Amino acid sequence: MFEKFEKLQLIWLAVILAFGLFFAVKTGTSALSKDKITVTGSAYQIVKSDSARLEFDVVTRKPNKQLAYNTVKAQLPVVLKYLKDKGITDIEVKAANGYNSYKYTANGNITNDVAYYNLSQPVEIKSADVQKIKDISVDIQSLLDKGIDINVTRPEYFYSGLADLKVKLLQDATTDAKDRATAMLKATHNKPGKIQSVQMGVFQITPVDSTNVSDMGINDTSTVEKKVTAVANVIFRIK
Repeated sequence: MFEKFEKLQLIWLAVILAFGLFFAVKTGTSALSKDKITVTGSAYQIVKSDSARLEFDVVTRKPNKQLAYNTVKAQLPVVLKYLKDKGITDIEVKAANGYNSYKYTANGNITNDVAYYNLSQPVEIKSADVQKIKDISVDIQSLLDKGIDINVTRPEYFYSGLADLKVKLLQDATTDAKDRATAMLKATHNKPGKIQSVQMGVFQITPVDSTNVSDMGINDTSTVEKKVTAVANVIFRIK
């Protein structure tokens, strides 16, 4: 009787273990189907700017405001002729601005007496001929030979197809993320399934050889050729 009871216990134990194994496998499979993988993909493209802008100031320093304005007024036509001779037609002469500089006493204290008036006349030029703007940014200092003082800022270069390019790069970055996920899961005999979510990263528009990145994104306008980089953070289901 004892032996029968012992066998019965073994049978029930085997049944319990079998059911336990069944539920364990089922539970494990279910957990695996809910597993996800997060991958960051990236894509970039080199583009060449198709427009440029340059700002500079015609500056003078004279004993009083009237003389300063008269000087710049006489110089401006010479500057405009120079630009038109260079083939520039998109020219904007902006509002002039100026300020007084005051005299100092022998011991270094400032007085209320005006020493001279500083006047700055901003001019902005634009062109689709990028090289032309680049050349002028260097050559315009030749106006010094005519007695015209010029302060030049660095030219800015832009690419008009940026909006469409960003869409394409995001698609490419998402594809890159899937390729990376496939490579990562290959060893486990799994592969990426449906996309659960996609989060777009910031765009980095940098000089071609630059490795700089920023959490806020970079928008370089200092170089003619640029590297536009997109990043996508993608979550895939694992299948």
